[in-house]
Amino acid sequence: MNPSQDMSILSLVLQASWVVQLVMLILVAGSVASWATIFRKAMAIKRVRRLNEEFEEDFWSGNSLNDLYTRATQNAKSGGPMERIFASGMREYRKLRERQVQSATTLMDGTRRAMRASFQREMDQVEMGLSFLGTVGSVSPYIGLFGTVWGVMHAFTGFASMEQLTLATVAPGIAEALVATAMGLFAAIPAVTAYNRYANHIDRIANAQETFVEEFSNILQRNISSPAQASASGH
Repeated sequence: MNPSQDMSILSLVLQASWVVQLVMLILVAGSVASWATIFRKAMAIKRVRRLNEEFEEDFWSGNSLNDLYTRATQNAKSGGPMERIFASGMREYRKLRERQVQSATTLMDGTRRAMRASFQREMDQVEMGLSFLGTVGSVSPYIGLFGTVWGVMHAFTGFASMEQLTLATVAPGIAEALVATAMGLFAAIPAVTAYNRYANHIDRIANAQETFVEEFSNILQRNISSPAQASASGH
């Protein structure tokens, strides 16, 4: 190790052993993928919240359930999760009514089951990618630490053949190894921060949708004694 060698980050990376370089490559790939997921989830969550708010405002504006259901079926692909949950519940309720089901318990149980199934599908979609951020955030520091330990071992193996050790000869080898730890933290910190932030947003979305399921169920429960009102009246 030449005391006058370049100590820039790029030089340290290029001079590292192939194992450490492989670790760095994995960390860079994980960091790039996590940043792509962070931006994608930010836009997806913003869209979900906007669509849910728009539908909720429309729902409580006094429009008839029939009109809301018609629009919800037309917007099946472009609508928000809350609108699709409403459509699932309303569809099941109407089917049971058409079959002349008179039991209030049967009607409400079927409607709630349909909405809960739709709710779970929507939440699975909203949470997509969140586990990846959690994995990158929790694993990256350990991958970086592995690279550092391997790099230190490789550096000390090289020191064994030297007759005289000085700080100038030791520093480059140790620095090469520590770059892996730094890259592990660089990949982990944004991923953990985004995971915690998005998990909080998703919990709020889930709570809002669960509240809507209960409120819509209450509306149907109140109207259940009047088949005409159950599907056509305002609320």
